[in-house]
Amino acid sequence: MAPPLLLLQNIALTLGGTPLLEAADLSVSAGERLCLVGRNGSGKSTLLRIAAGLIEPDSGTRFFQPDATVRYLPQEPDLTGYATALDYVAAGLGPLDDLHRARALLNDLGLSGEELPARLSGGEARRAALARVLAPEPDILLLDEPTNHLDLPAIEWLEAELKATRSALVLISHDRRFLQNLSRATVWLDRGRTRSLSRGFGEFEAWRDEVLEEEERQAHKLDRKIVAEEHWLRYGVTARRKRNQKRLATLGTMRKERRERRTAPGEVRLVASDAKLSGKLVIEADGVSKAFGDRPIVKGFSTRVLRGDRLGVVGANGAGKTTLLGLLTGALSPDEGTVRHGANLAMASLDQGRAHLDPATTLKDALTGGGSDYVEVNGEKKHVIGYMKDFLFGPEQARTPIGKLSGGERGRLMLARALAQPSNLLVLDEPTNDLDLETLDLLQELLCDYAGTILLVSHDRDFLDRVVTSVLMSEGQGRWIEYAGGYSDMVAQRGAGVSAPARAGEKRKAEKPSSVAEKASAKARLSFKEKHALETLPARMEALRRDMGKLRALLDDPELYARDPAKFSKATEAYSKVESELGAAEEEWLELEIRREEIESES
Repeated sequence: MAPPLLLLQNIALTLGGTPLLEAADLSVSAGERLCLVGRNGSGKSTLLRIAAGLIEPDSGTRFFQPDATVRYLPQEPDLTGYATALDYVAAGLGPLDDLHRARALLNDLGLSGEELPARLSGGEARRAALARVLAPEPDILLLDEPTNHLDLPAIEWLEAELKATRSALVLISHDRRFLQNLSRATVWLDRGRTRSLSRGFGEFEAWRDEVLEEEERQAHKLDRKIVAEEHWLRYGVTARRKRNQKRLATLGTMRKERRERRTAPGEVRLVASDAKLSGKLVIEADGVSKAFGDRPIVKGFSTRVLRGDRLGVVGANGAGKTTLLGLLTGALSPDEGTVRHGANLAMASLDQGRAHLDPATTLKDALTGGGSDYVEVNGEKKHVIGYMKDFLFGPEQARTPIGKLSGGERGRLMLARALAQPSNLLVLDEPTNDLDLETLDLLQELLCDYAGTILLVSHDRDFLDRVVTSVLMSEGQGRWIEYAGGYSDMVAQRGAGVSAPARAGEKRKAEKPSSVAEKASAKARLSFKEKHALETLPARMEALRRDMGKLRALLDDPELYARDPAKFSKATEAYSKVESELGAAEEEWLELEIRREEIESES
């Protein structure tokens, strides 16, 4: 057997007084395909950074073959100090590496290389970082969440690229399908220690469950043995007790083992608050169209969503998935056609950007709305600390500002807020972002048991296959087609997955030559004012709709004009003004949303 290129043995590391790693091992041989899995906060990223030589452990050994090459992809790449994206990628090349390959990878990932790092979106920075680590074709690739911020076409491109590489892989990802397609062995980091399985991720979860069940059986045996020994200690003969000091010492050792036993981390308890059943018809769209300028987002779209349907919406970044959700839920008015909602709809939503979380708000106030210690779930009041524990938050985090939470913690918080709302229609825009595999399992079970209707936008192919009953696919030019079944069924019927939009390099062929600065400014990120407008406009549009409803109810009185002509005239004028303001707000929101999606599509 060939010696490993990289070997970590008995790695230990303590952060903030708490042991994070206690006895972690990792062995990587030439051409090996490993996935590193574990709960959020278990230390996966830290172990990968130790493997990359970026962190020194408190104890343990790290061996690295002197002539081997390694490249590490962090979750948040830092491009500061580089003039262009190409300069950043080229800085990762060795003396014998090919700059042309670096340029080709950037082009495959939708970048020209001329982009200014300061103007790159999170997704564009991730793509540049992927080009940087892939271009040298190193002996070992250490990839921490490589699919973050990528849409389905980019994820499938990356899969194909990694399947073809000669490099050994160590992958951290929450994308099940990605891990299943690429891994041949699994390393499980659990409570500071690693366990290895010589099979890919597809067989990991059944093996993990067997390990935990055996652990529970052994813990139960230990508890029963302690009880028996304590009974002997209390009621045994004194002389025997004196002659059995070794037995007493053994009991002490068992008690110490039980005290120090690190139990498996708790599970998120996901329970959705149910509202009364909606009518059988939930949403009916007839000939709906929406465009921005000359660009059609939705064109001639019709569908009927019935109670119990679970509709997945897929497409490349910039296809208009969020806009379509807005049309179906009534948050956005169509240019043409109608959208009708059924009776007794109670909607709860989760947006992909976590946009409504004020970083200064505490965790407790985000869950209760402020001024209370209780959350109402399924009509019953529950103390906020207990509800926090259901989502793996400790009592000490109650006053933690949201801005201090990790991505996974913010994801759990948004789920906690959405699921506390009584609903029979769940609208989920990228709900799987930053959630670990165990929480994804529980979310999937909840959605499958949910009695209402679900609209789901996701890039997670496995999650779509497990949850949805049909897939609504963007075919380009505003066309949307519904396919029965999950994502894999859609691919089988369609003959292909989600197609990427025209790449940045292809778009530029049709453009007039321009300077680097002009190209970069064309892809400038949204300003603070624009981001604020994008976050606040939905609430303003909803308030304007309520005002229109009140004025419409007033004007529906057939005797109002005869009874009070001045009031009728004033109400008519107010209605026209509010209608005009609503139209302007919707256009502004759509323009900003299209810009945001275009930026993401170029990222």
